[in-house]
Amino acid sequence: MANETWTTRLDESITEFVDPIASAISEIVFYTIPLGDTEFPWIVGWLVVAGLVFTGYFGFAQVRHLPKALKLVRGKYDQKDAPGEVNHFQALTSAVSGTVGLGNIAGVAIAVTIGGPGATFWMIVCGLLGMATKFVECTLGVKYREVHADGTVSGGPMHYLRKGMAERGLGGLGKVLAVGSAVALLFFTFFGGNLFQVNQSLEQLQSVTGGEDSLFSSSGGALFFGILIAALVALVLIGGMRSIGAVTSRLVPAMAIVYVVACLFVILTNVTAVPDAVSDIIVGAFAPEGVAGGLIGALIVGFQRAAFSNEAGIGSAPIAHSAVKTKRPATEGLVAMIEPFIDTVVVCTMTALTIVIARTPSWEAAREANANGEPIASGVSLTSDAFESAISWFPYVLAVAVLLFAFSTIITWSYYGMKAWTYLFGRTRTSENVYKVLFSLIVITGALMSLSSLVSLADSSLFLAAVFNIIGLYLLAPVVRRELGRVLDYVRRRDAGESDEQIEASEAAEAAGPGGADGTPTLAK
Repeated sequence: MANETWTTRLDESITEFVDPIASAISEIVFYTIPLGDTEFPWIVGWLVVAGLVFTGYFGFAQVRHLPKALKLVRGKYDQKDAPGEVNHFQALTSAVSGTVGLGNIAGVAIAVTIGGPGATFWMIVCGLLGMATKFVECTLGVKYREVHADGTVSGGPMHYLRKGMAERGLGGLGKVLAVGSAVALLFFTFFGGNLFQVNQSLEQLQSVTGGEDSLFSSSGGALFFGILIAALVALVLIGGMRSIGAVTSRLVPAMAIVYVVACLFVILTNVTAVPDAVSDIIVGAFAPEGVAGGLIGALIVGFQRAAFSNEAGIGSAPIAHSAVKTKRPATEGLVAMIEPFIDTVVVCTMTALTIVIARTPSWEAAREANANGEPIASGVSLTSDAFESAISWFPYVLAVAVLLFAFSTIITWSYYGMKAWTYLFGRTRTSENVYKVLFSLIVITGALMSLSSLVSLADSSLFLAAVFNIIGLYLLAPVVRRELGRVLDYVRRRDAGESDEQIEASEAAEAAGPGGADGTPTLAK
């Protein structure tokens, strides 16, 4: 390749500069604690414990209130005059597009290779716990959002950490947590939600178009791919959240349907193997054989991959959910619970079940190699082989799916990054244009180099954001409880036949009473 020398040199120079920084931060964020015969990453425990705490505090809201969440998504309780930019369904698909991606395809394959089939069970458990965390952070995202004069909305951990903590007399801590969260999310936006997605989608495209002989393996082809993706992203980014919502509300359901149907085809083609596969998953979760660390090892791998996939507790999803049209914050919190369910309980489980049922020679070989201490070479190819066992041409469809997953992830993270950027540098036209140009240039860069150390640093930053975010979630949980009470009362009255006008008039009368201006005097005590 004509430009191979300069791209390689640039990649190596940046890696040499970033590697020491990435290693130092990774050692802190992904520090492991000895547990039995294995090592437990404390950050995974931090996320899982939060899910457990919020599940208990809100009385298993992810189970009790899921039917209400589905009604909200269908628009049963929509209000035309509610502030916001997108409806509940568009807000959900925008957030899902930021989580459903390569982690569901490659990450799951790695999980069931390292942790065995039993890791699937623990992924499901982590996904269910993550639903409670998503409910809390997305309710707060809407509660403390800022609706601008032009109708656009800014929300996310930067806002609810600052405003919510100030209400509790912890303004100084809130500002520190808000800035830390914004910086961490912005860094991941550029190099994880952007560069990594472009790089990996290009790699899959190369593999199905000739490998090293592919047009896209040349510097010219890679540059063309990068410019094309950058142009498409720029068009959507210029349109703002309404444009992102319009794209993802069509793209995400289409992707999910194609992918899940393919999984079902493999499963039904091998239907006689389903009982054994389910048995392997359940038995392997509690009595795994040949897995490093045994039960704890399978649990850790399952929790880790689920936490990486659904991002519950990170603070990214509340940015998208904050743009919803609603007058009651907890309505979107309930809708947000569906996100980890789709991402982890449905998509990740379908991928895992497909791989376990297919039991391809490449997967068995990878498991044996891992048991002998060899690293996992690839994840996408293991999933691709499982599909190919039943559908010979599916690797090409998977390549399209990877491209669509990557594109939807990029445009959603472009929005997340914009909100973090404007929080840090101001919401001016110049500031926003600088960000858009910078983001688009990084899209092109992602097609030309790997920057593996930079991506490692970005991953560390993403989970560092969870530290800032979850501290605030614990302290602001009582606010969410009050908001949940308001919504449950609203839904009950709407189902009883009361109109929005009647309910709002009643709430206004209560707010004007002796209890105070928030309209929830008894719950506030």
